Amino acid sequence: MLRLSYFPLTWKFSEIILIPKPNKPPDKVTSYRPISLLPTLSKVFEKILLKRLIPLAILANIIPDTQFGFRPNHSTIHQLHRVVDTISSSLEKKHYCAAVFLDVAQVFDRVWFEGLLFKLKKFLPAPYYLLIKSYLSDRTFIVRQNSCYSNYFDILAGVPQGSDIAPFLYNIFTHDIPKTSYTELGSYADDTAILATNENLIIASNMLQRHLNIIHLWTKRWKIKINETKSSFITFTLNKKTCPQITMNNIPIPIYTQIKYLGLTLDSKLTWNPHIVDKRKALNSRLHLLRPLL
Repeated sequence: MLRLSYFPLTWKFSEIILIPKPNKPPDKVTSYRPISLLPTLSKVFEKILLKRLIPLAILANIIPDTQFGFRPNHSTIHQLHRVVDTISSSLEKKHYCAAVFLDVAQVFDRVWFEGLLFKLKKFLPAPYYLLIKSYLSDRTFIVRQNSCYSNYFDILAGVPQGSDIAPFLYNIFTHDIPKTSYTELGSYADDTAILATNENLIIASNMLQRHLNIIHLWTKRWKIKINETKSSFITFTLNKKTCPQITMNNIPIPIYTQIKYLGLTLDSKLTWNPHIVDKRKALNSRLHLLRPLL
């Protein structure tokens, strides 16, 4: 297949099942995560192909150091260390740390084919590029809910959520997210955090706003949708004052006094109290389930 740069048509069919998101209303479509069930041979070949693509991406240095998702020797812990270290350093200096945590809408489902292929062509040898192009084209799917099936549909955008190669392709698609010298940016897949620190709360907010304006232009160019109202803005400080409101696409980003990022609850003073409370509740809940067995 690599020699022919052709991905078999029968391997491009996906059966999509809907997995409920935790603590979401069941009557809304957005409360479900679509997972693609792919042919077994397709998944086996994807694993083989991925082992060849990753070294090429490393050789081209295409994945930025700020991306910690789906990469060897990188984890959520490494990304959390970077974020917490930046916040801790700011608090020690009695500075203000303005931080925004972006929510990307339909991460894998909205990947723009033409934009992805444009970026892949920059570093992939022609046979691999043409094979990925064949992989993305002429894909079809049906949706299954219990024993009911939908009609067949063509896939016009996105990479299959549940495939082995999808996270790699997403990393390539977003590898050129703008960075600045005056902010700290870090991502784990689509979970992106941007932090700006300064002794002046207005300057910290302005630096963060400038970076968000740049990212907004980048998302428009590459057809990436940000959920502004589901994103979070927080000021990490030991002072009573907080940084001024920031916006994206002229939409105010909601302000919080604590946020959850990669499973860790961060409060504005970094006391860890909310995180400990959350973990105690989770532990008590599991203990309650185990009691009948004890």
